[in-house]
Amino acid sequence: MSIQQKINDSPIEFAVQIINDVKNSKDEGVLKCVQCGMCTSTCPAARHSDYNPREIIERVLDGDLSIIEDDSLWDCFYCYTCHSVCPAGNSVCEVNQILKQIAVYKGIGYDKLYEYLGFADSYFTAAIGAIPEIFFTDIDRDVPGWWDFRQHLDEIRSELELDPPLMPPKDVIEEVSKILTITGFKDKIERIRSAEEESK
Repeated sequence: MSIQQKINDSPIEFAVQIINDVKNSKDEGVLKCVQCGMCTSTCPAARHSDYNPREIIERVLDGDLSIIEDDSLWDCFYCYTCHSVCPAGNSVCEVNQILKQIAVYKGIGYDKLYEYLGFADSYFTAAIGAIPEIFFTDIDRDVPGWWDFRQHLDEIRSELELDPPLMPPKDVIEEVSKILTITGFKDKIERIRSAEEESK
């Protein structure tokens, strides 16, 4: 059952929560929104999905907490086009990130994050980012020859007289792993992994 706050229940509190979030850099832009639709008219995700930046801000201003359950939130590309064109100085992209974080905190959207756990695992075990294997087939389809290039990367680097890729030293990896554990990152990725495996 979705939670919806009504207009007489101080909907502005939801917008203020968004404004006060550490990820929001645009002062009170959310409250200055005039619903002009510039964000939606220039948004690549809006052209290719049901994602609608203007509607997201409208729902935040209406105090509609059910927005965190909306699947279209996950269609944002984080290109910041909305951020660059807003005449009120708003950033729907940042609002979207805050809404997703609220959703994840409440255990919503784990299925959307599961395929990205390869990134998280790489940070935890090697202190660097790496492309999850789940994406290899898609990348090779979209970038012909990518897989062959990846398979021969060491040889190519050698031919170009490039040093091997730098890997963080063991003590750095241990420190990053410790930070990710203390901050709750490890627990979060394990909850996401468990939720997906239980759903199968």
